[in-house]
Amino acid sequence: MKDKTLNMTVIGCGDAFSSGGRLQTCFHIQAPGGTFLIDCGASSIAALKQRGFDLRKIDTILISHFHGDHYGGLPYFLLEAAVFEWNEPLTIISPPGCKEKVAALLGILYPGSKVLEKLPLRFLEYPDKGELEARYLRVEGFPVTHAPATDPHGLRITTAEKTISYSGDTCWDENLLPIAENADLFICECNFFDTKSAAHLDYQTLTGHLPRLSFNQILLTHLGEEMLLNLDSVKLPCAEDGLLIRV
Repeated sequence: MKDKTLNMTVIGCGDAFSSGGRLQTCFHIQAPGGTFLIDCGASSIAALKQRGFDLRKIDTILISHFHGDHYGGLPYFLLEAAVFEWNEPLTIISPPGCKEKVAALLGILYPGSKVLEKLPLRFLEYPDKGELEARYLRVEGFPVTHAPATDPHGLRITTAEKTISYSGDTCWDENLLPIAENADLFICECNFFDTKSAAHLDYQTLTGHLPRLSFNQILLTHLGEEMLLNLDSVKLPCAEDGLLIRV
């Protein structure tokens, strides 16, 4: 029988400020059909190499929203692919406008490089309703409540009969219920412990809604200073850079 295990390594689970020395958001998943990333923060390329992962084996990158700590590593990933003439096709799945935003970043960081013209790239966008099929993945994006200009989304990603769900950056949003529903692993942001925010979840609010959420495993991520100072009071599993979870 073919092994259907998903091996997920936490590459970075910090916030935009790398609170506690944690790296910016990135999850590396090895699936039976291929290898993909969920988010690619600015520190991701160095962190992936430190963990010994071959960037050329990554065939799909999913971006939850357009804040630098979630997609700021893309220009460097694509620059390396172009300079070293990778021929492997790469699919990037995101809210609308990713190609234009990455092109603008590359134009600022590496003027005249023409990176996007040199690569076999496919940019896909989350549909307004229903699933998107890309390679070996089925992906569903849900709008969530964060900085509106970043087009924030939570995700459900299904492959090999397993589902990994991801809140993205958000405060409490009713869409977290279908995002998490029956997921094998629900990765949920929890930036604060008890401070209420219009852009991020806090532990007290999240635990208050736990009876309404359904999942097999949960992993808290995007921990800020306040959460880190209160870890002794946190009863749910929290991500650590380098953590390996088999789903």
